[in-house]
Amino acid sequence: MLENLAINGGPQIKTTPFGTGNRFGDAELQELKEALEQGTLFYHYGHKVKQFLQKFNEMYGVKYSVATSSGTAAIHVALGAAGITAGDEVITSPITDQGTVIGILYQNAIPVFADVLPDTYNLDPISLEACITERTKAIVVVHLAGNPCDMDAIMAIANKYNLKVIEDCAQSYLCYYKGRLTGTIGDYGCFSTNDFKHISTGDGGMVTVNSGQEEDYSITHAFADKNYQRFDHAVSRDIHHIAPNYRMTELQGAVGIAQLDRLDWICTTRNTYGTMLIDGLSGLAGIYPPRITEGGVSSFWFFLFRLDTAMLKGSVDDFVAALNAEGISCVRGYIPQPVYLQPLFQTKEAYPGTNYPFNLSEVSYEEGICPQAENVLQSSVRMGISEFYTVSDIEEMIAAIRKVAAHFIKEGFN
Repeated sequence: MLENLAINGGPQIKTTPFGTGNRFGDAELQELKEALEQGTLFYHYGHKVKQFLQKFNEMYGVKYSVATSSGTAAIHVALGAAGITAGDEVITSPITDQGTVIGILYQNAIPVFADVLPDTYNLDPISLEACITERTKAIVVVHLAGNPCDMDAIMAIANKYNLKVIEDCAQSYLCYYKGRLTGTIGDYGCFSTNDFKHISTGDGGMVTVNSGQEEDYSITHAFADKNYQRFDHAVSRDIHHIAPNYRMTELQGAVGIAQLDRLDWICTTRNTYGTMLIDGLSGLAGIYPPRITEGGVSSFWFFLFRLDTAMLKGSVDDFVAALNAEGISCVRGYIPQPVYLQPLFQTKEAYPGTNYPFNLSEVSYEEGICPQAENVLQSSVRMGISEFYTVSDIEEMIAAIRKVAAHFIKEGFN
């Protein structure tokens, strides 16, 4: 006999608090103290941002990277360095944060949304290639929740059409695709250190320059700093094109130095827990855990699984309510709807009172252009994962999902 659901008055699966811990400690305080004692918090004169980048470069095996004020800024910097300009089209994922597309529009380029695969939730290479036009200049791939995209297929398409590839790695620290770190495969890799990512400096970001060419590094570095050329002790203010001020401060760099020491443990633990969840839910009728891309290693920024509502009684919202009642915090979907259904795209008004740059292209954003993405967001359940959780926490998450699923499965499917 099935145990009564907690939402109906039965016993709750999760009765103890989830494991917690401190993200910051004495190491960050020491680095901050040293930053303040420098007498400057400006990255060009101080040493902390430089040290942070050097440490990051060594970890990722890259020669050059540029610090930025946010992950959103990192993507904008990469687009600017790649030469994306007014009227260009840039293909990206419809399941992502708004930060992925802001830089595209700030360059007065037009976002184009390709559909996703229904099991990895990442860009579908077939849909991506179908979106390419003579205006297409770049692809921004999003390694959603730490699951790497199918980079072999995407890079083959990019090479075929001579497109730049920018990797949005905001959620994919120390994730691997066939032995290579995400963020080192495309032309640029963009990272975020805001307070909701694997490591935090409050806000901040980095751009890897994967060509390894000094000229590309110089262009990228300048684009993050108003197109000023700050190298060694010389500064050139001969400005030929507009660029934003996206500089990282010494305080952010200082915290980042200490945070990087924890990164391997954070990502390894999250991979262990995410893999436990996938294994614990595999084969469960009506429940589809994410598929990790072939050759991929994920660091699970969150855990998203799908429901087959044709096999289950009740709605996704009903399932979410029942799971929450069991003590497992969760919500439906990652974002409420694909990015292109946001009012900004429906009205084609990036800037108040004008349809520029949308009026430079025939791209449309009606409902149904990415059916898999729309279905994923409507049929999925998102749960958090933390490196501070315990194995027991993960086992109880699995038990709660299995308990709820057993009550929701329609007769004949179990």
